[in-house]
Amino acid sequence: MDPITGLAFGRIAVGTVSLVSPKLAARLFLLDGAANPALPYLSRMFGSREIALGGLTLVATGDARRRLVQVGVAVDAADALTGLTAAASGAVSKKAGIALAVVAAAAIANGVVGLQD
Repeated sequence: MDPITGLAFGRIAVGTVSLVSPKLAARLFLLDGAANPALPYLSRMFGSREIALGGLTLVATGDARRRLVQVGVAVDAADALTGLTAAASGAVSKKAGIALAVVAAAAIANGVVGLQD
């Protein structure tokens, strides 16, 4: 499986969990769902974004697919920065913020590798 297709399926999987089971997503993301009653709402927003981006990437071809991957890299960069900022401010634990940033950085790397093909 090429990196872009793998990343797209990964987005759909993470997005589906976030949309269907925000409590599970919170646990997987090392977030305290009980401390933040708005987390299910935000999880579902995140999930729908990931499903849309992953699904569109799967069906797109040529320049459209390349642009979607570039958008995904930009979104993942924002997610990585958000994780680090949240950890630094104490909004999430350092462990959670760094873990979220590392996952986003891996997605960035995967997208960049896919763009080289």
